[in-house]
Amino acid sequence: MAQLTLITGGQRSGKSSYAQKYATQLSSQPIYLATSRIWDEEHRKRIERHKADRDERWVNIEEEKFISTHNFKGKVVLIDCITLWLTNFFFDNKSDIDLSLSQAQKEFDALLKQDAHFIIVTNEIGLGGMPENEIQRKFTDLQGWMNQYIAQKANEVILMVSGIDVKIK
Repeated sequence: MAQLTLITGGQRSGKSSYAQKYATQLSSQPIYLATSRIWDEEHRKRIERHKADRDERWVNIEEEKFISTHNFKGKVVLIDCITLWLTNFFFDNKSDIDLSLSQAQKEFDALLKQDAHFIIVTNEIGLGGMPENEIQRKFTDLQGWMNQYIAQKANEVILMVSGIDVKIK
């Protein structure tokens, strides 16, 4: 049965650093499952900076959408991050929230059938003000609903605030 830790918070709140430290405390060879597409040059540099943060202990896997297709039995897996993973569904489905949420939930449920410890990083993008355009509002809703879905299934939920971890569940 899967063990699930959700780490959430705002941008630059310390989520990834906390998650990496936690994963290396649980395993001498954790898996880092990166879900991002490279959208532009600045984003590529962010990804490279994240890669540089990890040492030789890490097994790195890149998977944009189909995270359940990998065998993680008995492993500690850090998935970074749900926000970028959802972005892939959202854009592939032409901003269709219902279809994106359904597909993401189905894929997530398939992942949790594996006996592994999953450490999931996500963003609380809805903590800020109301987005000024429809696409951003739709994605914020999608992100919020998926975060709730994952948090309900999680054994543990940590909120990162200014580099400080706050246990929620």
